[in-house]
Order: sequence, then C-alpha cells, then structure tokens
Amino acid sequence: MKKPSKNQTDKIAPDDAALFRAAVGEVKHLAEQNRITPRSAPRKPLLHPPVSPLAITDTLSDGCPANSSSDFAAENAPDEFLSNGLSRMTLRKLRRGSWPIQDSLDLHGNNSDAARKLLQEFLHEATQRKLRCVLVIHGKGLNSQGGEAVLRRLTRHWLTQHQQVLGYCDAPGKDGGSGAALVLLKTSL
Repeated sequence: MKKPSKNQTDKIAPDDAALFRAAVGEVKHLAEQNRITPRSAPRKPLLHPPVSPLAITDTLSDGCPANSSSDFAAENAPDEFLSNGLSRMTLRKLRRGSWPIQDSLDLHGNNSDAARKLLQEFLHEATQRKLRCVLVIHGKGLNSQGGEAVLRRLTRHWLTQHQQVLGYCDAPGKDGGSGAALVLLKTSL
C-alpha cells in the first residue's frame, strides 16, 4: 500500500469534512476557568564545580581497629542512625518523608575505596549547597558473591562517622527500600 504524500493528507475532501461534522455534532467550547496552564517541571539546582580532592580530607574509616577482623564495620553498621541529642521523632519524620529528597548518589558497581571517596565528595558538596535530605543508593547485594551486601554495610558505617550526618534510615520502597539510605544532613557547617 502506498503511503499518501503530505499534500494529499493536507487536503480534505468537502464530503469527508461534512461527514465528520455530522458525526461529531455540535461542539461546546470549555470555559476559560476550567483550563489549567501547564507548568514546567521544577529545575534541579545547578551543581557547583567539583571540589578538588585536596579540599576534602578522608575522615571515614572502614572500622578495622588494629586487633579486629575486617568484618568489624559490616557487623556493627546499624540499619538506622540518629545523632546524639536528637529526638526519635526526627527519625520518624525522616521515615515519613517530611524532608524532600534534594539529591542522590548511586554507588552501584564501585569498590569500597571508590565508594568511600564518592560518598565523601557527595556529602561535602551537599553540605556546601545546604541540602537537608539526600538519598544514597548502595544496593542490596543481590548480585554480589554470596549475596552479601558489602557496600550497604560499609556505606551505613561511613554515614555514622560523618560529622554532617544527623541521621539515616531505609529509603521508601519507591526510592530503593533497604538498598538505599535516606540521609538527614546538618544545614550549617
């Protein structure tokens, strides 16, 4: 079957137009107050130029004291964390989504050293931008050898050490569930 050319589709036969008008009937225009003007999606804040690695000192450890096993951090990383002196209500508000997620970091596919550096840079930049709530996606370890979620445990251990982190908990299911952490940050440096 041959496709009609543009000139053929632009011209409508008078009989076809009359048939269409008869089938559609009388048309009522909508009142102006019923129309909603479309809005553009909110813009993400512009990212600042990346901070030089010299400006960020590596203060996070994997939690391996001298006389300890290498699994020290993995065994002691809590599922939830709240900084000393804060009300448990703060953690409840974080879980319920009182603070919107302002930025996110995905650590999938990184080794522990790369993930630690990325996390530090991300948290540093987030505090510089005065962000309050961020999402850190570390995964559930479903594709790791033995199904062990190494990045999940290490990431949560690092978050407990970072001075700008007030608390964290599992993200809502739509944002990654137990494969991600909602992190509440201090707003002042």
